[in-house]
Amino acid sequence: MATLVIMPRQGQSVESCIITAFNKKVGDTVEAGEILFSYETDKSSFDEPAPAAGKILAIFREEGDDVPCLENVLVIGNDGEDISEFVPKTEAEAAPAVTEAAPEAPKAEAVPAVEAVATASVSGEFAISPRARLLAEKTHADLLKAVPTGPNGRIIERDVQKLVDMGLTVSPAAKDGYSSAVEGSGISGKVVLADLNAPKAEEAAAVTAAPAAEYEDVKLPNIRKIIAKSMHASLSTMAQLTLNTSFDATKLLALRASLKAGAEKMGIGNITLNDMVLFAVSRVLLNHKDLNAHYLDDTMRYFSNVNLGVAVDTPRGLMVPTLFAANKMTLNEISKSAKVVINAAQEGTINPDLLKGGSFTVTNLGSLGIESFTPVINPPQTGILGVDTITKRIKEVNGEDVTYPAMGLSLTFDHRALDGAPAAKFLKELVFALENFDLLLTK
Repeated sequence: MATLVIMPRQGQSVESCIITAFNKKVGDTVEAGEILFSYETDKSSFDEPAPAAGKILAIFREEGDDVPCLENVLVIGNDGEDISEFVPKTEAEAAPAVTEAAPEAPKAEAVPAVEAVATASVSGEFAISPRARLLAEKTHADLLKAVPTGPNGRIIERDVQKLVDMGLTVSPAAKDGYSSAVEGSGISGKVVLADLNAPKAEEAAAVTAAPAAEYEDVKLPNIRKIIAKSMHASLSTMAQLTLNTSFDATKLLALRASLKAGAEKMGIGNITLNDMVLFAVSRVLLNHKDLNAHYLDDTMRYFSNVNLGVAVDTPRGLMVPTLFAANKMTLNEISKSAKVVINAAQEGTINPDLLKGGSFTVTNLGSLGIESFTPVINPPQTGILGVDTITKRIKEVNGEDVTYPAMGLSLTFDHRALDGAPAAKFLKELVFALENFDLLLTK
């Protein structure tokens, strides 16, 4: 009996996943547990193992496809099995898009795929998937310059997208009656009507061309697009303002050194300065509900617990996992939980459900030597705290100037949700809590 493989749902918040690579092709034999394909959400990457042994009878999707969760991807079974019930409706209507195992057809004279495309007219027929054809029609991509990467020399969606990214398009007026040898003179190399009557190459040989600039075009990964969209929305829709202050970290550093020295005897993990800041924020924030909230246009959503977002720098880009109900955790629990989600985010294996639901965010650039910065709010949250590096400063004690380690704090808040004075009061209370961290632990 044939076995259907669908796109899994990785977290309740995930609606679709992008297939990044197929490890098997139609006709390949697989064993149970072998990796069939890899896929990613906007934040994490996964591998899909084969649920059963058999032969790949059909593949309904292509690399680069954004596939809705629980939709059919491929079928495993034995030769001759009927798989019609598994073929997606849209694929059944456009049969060329489905890759199925079939008897080998008589061999015709081989024609290189690129050359075959280059000799066709734009209005002619291509070996092209329906999704790719639709994208080409929308973007006016110059299919004469396409390099097919799909099965059997077929142009697939990513090939068309590459043309668009490279600016290889053709205007509707020039679509008919030109060959692939025509070079576009429009914006980004677009072929326009005037190019059809352009001088021959030999006629323009005397013209000295400017040296070509050396550069590399790299397509943005999906997570970078998500970050860009979120940050642009944040800065373009919010009234953001940043307040900067600092506190005397003498006691905090001494306590952290003591915790580090006695960690093994006390049965606790490695408590970092960032863990201590997270703990302090989780206790102080409940006293300032406008910062522990979401601004939803005409509504403020106030949270009963502090769902603390922790900004993490990962190889794939910025991620913000959430410590849910951090106000109910001990310092040691916050430290352990933070390390778990940070490691998962950096390895790309974090559950997408842990990347949402935060009520406030803390981002730390202190380890990179940053003395002050302007954090960008993660909407719809109303605030974000930036943690800065420690610097030496001078203050007067008993009539004498003494130096002390000062740690900077940068609070960005949404002025639509609260005013400057309430935001400043939160910083003031947080400074007191961090300067008297030993007292905070007794609460």
